[in-house]
Amino acid sequence: MAKAIPDAILDAMLNASEGTHFAICSSEPANYAAIAAATLAGAALSGAPTAAAGDTNGRKNTYAAETGTSITASGTATHVVTHNNSDTMYLVTTCTSQALTSGGTVDTNAFDHELADPT
Repeated sequence: MAKAIPDAILDAMLNASEGTHFAICSSEPANYAAIAAATLAGAALSGAPTAAAGDTNGRKNTYAAETGTSITASGTATHVVTHNNSDTMYLVTTCTSQALTSGGTVDTNAFDHELADPT
């Protein structure tokens, strides 16, 4: 028997796990409470992610690039986190390691949050 999850269900799963804010962090936070200590820069997301077919299969949400985000602490950025700005961390991903200096600004590339079809 083949395994399948309809695209609408994969989209609902992705949408349930998307935040409204992002943080650029110097380490991988273990939970929402740990985000503040690791944050070098962050802000509200400029818009909702865009749903599309996955790169290989399944579905993905693509977050738009963010520009001009204020850097609030100096350090080396290693992770990007999405969260709801109150109590829930939704997604953690790595980023290209980059030194950030407080008082400057940083731009991010667009990135995907993807769910594959079942195998």
